Amino acid sequence: MSASSNEFAGGVYVPRQRAASVVDFESRGSEVQPMLELDQVLESIRATAYRWDFNSDTIEWAANASAVLGGVDISKLHKGRAFALHIDPEHAGARYDGVTGGPHAAPGAALPYTLHYRLLPEGRRGKSALWVEDLGVCFTDADGRPVLAQGTLRVIDDRRERDRAHLAGGQDELTGLLNRTQLTAELSNLLSDAARSPMNGAFLLAGVNDLTLINETYGYDVGDELIAIVGQRLGRVVRGKDCLGRFSSNKFGVVLHDCNADGVEAIARRLMAVIGDSIVDTSVGAVAATVSVGAVLLPEHASSAQNAMGHALQTLDEARTSRGDQFCCYVPCERQESERRRNVGIADDIIRALNDRRMMIALQPIVTSRSHEPELYECLLRMRRLDGSVVSASEFIHVAEQFGLSKLIDYRVLELAVDLLRATPKIKLALNVSATTATDPQWMAALEGFTGKDRTLTERLTIEITETAAISDIKAATKFVSTLKALGCRVALDDFGAGYTSFRSLRELGVDMVKIDGSFIKNLGTDAEDEMFVRTLIDLARSFGVVTVGEWVSDERTVKLLEKAGVAYMQGYFFGAPELQRDEPELKPAKPAG
Repeated sequence: MSASSNEFAGGVYVPRQRAASVVDFESRGSEVQPMLELDQVLESIRATAYRWDFNSDTIEWAANASAVLGGVDISKLHKGRAFALHIDPEHAGARYDGVTGGPHAAPGAALPYTLHYRLLPEGRRGKSALWVEDLGVCFTDADGRPVLAQGTLRVIDDRRERDRAHLAGGQDELTGLLNRTQLTAELSNLLSDAARSPMNGAFLLAGVNDLTLINETYGYDVGDELIAIVGQRLGRVVRGKDCLGRFSSNKFGVVLHDCNADGVEAIARRLMAVIGDSIVDTSVGAVAATVSVGAVLLPEHASSAQNAMGHALQTLDEARTSRGDQFCCYVPCERQESERRRNVGIADDIIRALNDRRMMIALQPIVTSRSHEPELYECLLRMRRLDGSVVSASEFIHVAEQFGLSKLIDYRVLELAVDLLRATPKIKLALNVSATTATDPQWMAALEGFTGKDRTLTERLTIEITETAAISDIKAATKFVSTLKALGCRVALDDFGAGYTSFRSLRELGVDMVKIDGSFIKNLGTDAEDEMFVRTLIDLARSFGVVTVGEWVSDERTVKLLEKAGVAYMQGYFFGAPELQRDEPELKPAKPAG
């Protein structure tokens, strides 16, 4: 498999360069015998066939599907949304996008696709898993919407094992350098040698800056070209006794032998210069590139390969965010080290909670002004620990963001919310998404997959994005909002007032609701400036036809001030604390004012 290495890491790969081999169901009509013969051929290569009608979300399967796909009950997989729940959550969104061509698919086209993903025959609560190759073609209508997909699913566990064996051989597929496994082994060897006899060494991480922007501007193929060329250039300045390898998509690691602190800095600056001092020639022309470098001295500041890589990642982040020098060497700090160990432990807890399905949602009512009746409920994240205690998101979400776990959490919360919408037909929910999710097409595909684009579900769902996330990339946020609204969802701008959204930006975003930041609400009645600011925000939103929500409402005086100012909805402990979702939701009325 020759996947674009900086596009997906072991997930769904979506190439567009070769036509698919598909089964033409229509040409066979109702002839039973040819289909049986084809089933036998397909089964001999562990493959089956399907046809997916998007208008009805119906999937027709070849008769051998159950036998090929690990004994899955195929009678339960005749809907696209049901099949999506038997795909690894990390791959489900990208799989839908890969089949349909994404939100910008060509109109009236036949789009071939080849996808690799993990299929879960027993569902997401089961233990079995199969890697499959999904090979087919999707037909779109005049507006670019998917109409029909037909293709084959082939079990490729044996091929995945060969791929793993190839990578375990020590070579990175794209650059030809050491892969991460072999680089880690070299780092471990250096530390083992240092434990036996005194010596100096170091581990460096060189990260290509702005690779995401380069991918978006020129395409992933050019991004891969750039990575390969950067690897070649770095190899020119690395000493013969040192080891260079690809650490991750845009990062290269260097294991330095017999090198003191001055030598480490000198080599780091050579690495930065060999990339930044001249342009990179690619197939689309010249591309400017730079690298930042983080380093850790060994064995002085790390006793294991894992610690060395962690310190190097930390210093690389510091180098990237510094306004001046793009090189940073690790300096021990007991407070920072204690905080790092604590955060690593929290990150492990988050991952285990996701795997054990111990992430839950608590519901807090958002009530209408005057009547104080619940209009919808906000889904607030909670995590149940192994000891049975439950903690709010505020205790772990910052670590999730730091360790790149926000997307996984958002997928899980989305799944829980959609399940609750199905189980409780009258409920309306509001759901927060992180800043990274707000620009993630895979999350949008997961939303479509979980709901099956069923408007009886999506029209009861409000998606909340923070104001600071929206104004950081107004173009991407506007696209995100318009796509959600096209699906039937409402969109709310959370923490309104904290990011100082301009009048023009509010109109451009096109949200349905703004939630006034609670820091301005909590001082109503005691702070005249906050009162004036809140009234201004409410008037501004009303002028654009956008309804408002007052957050953090804690007392009757605040209720009366907000109602006098013209707020449409209110939320806070005065009307009800968040309550954990039960298997059979019991939705209590909000606490009446007065």
